[in-house]
Amino acid sequence: MFKKFNIKEDIATQSLVKTSVQRNIRAKILGQYIKLESVIEEILPKKSSLALVKCHEHINLLTVNNEILFFQHFDGPYYPTLRLLHKYPDVFPKLQVDKGAIKFILSGANIMCPGLTSKGARMDEDLPANTVVGVFAEGKEHALAIGLTKKSTQDIKNINRDIGVENVHYLNDSLWKSTIEI
Repeated sequence: MFKKFNIKEDIATQSLVKTSVQRNIRAKILGQYIKLESVIEEILPKKSSLALVKCHEHINLLTVNNEILFFQHFDGPYYPTLRLLHKYPDVFPKLQVDKGAIKFILSGANIMCPGLTSKGARMDEDLPANTVVGVFAEGKEHALAIGLTKKSTQDIKNINRDIGVENVHYLNDSLWKSTIEI
């Protein structure tokens, strides 16, 4: 999604969000990430000025104080950015891949089921398909990607072939390198 993304060229509009719309966005994010409730006031304070940045390719960015916190493609789920995931790693669902998958994920490849079921990989939670997850790597402290599960974790374990997680945002992609100035 962000391989050819250029923040300076791809922004169509940017505007501050009304309080009522901000409440709806906040409620949708809390509905999607239940564990986020304990830190939502730190991430999206009620008195903060939330900005919505609309980009080409139907991508919306949510920013607070010029920091991109979440993004959305069309009207799909809100994805946290990796910077946000690094600050709050325990409030988002996570999967762990083995060491052999790291270089492929960092070049934008999707995560295959064998990379999630091998010896160094971990899937501690039972997650349904189409769940936003943080992708961590064996032996690494921080997440290296944000993805969307294409199968449930049970199907990943049982079928063990094809794509398990679609790589949406990874370290050093264009979104990682972007900053917003309003």
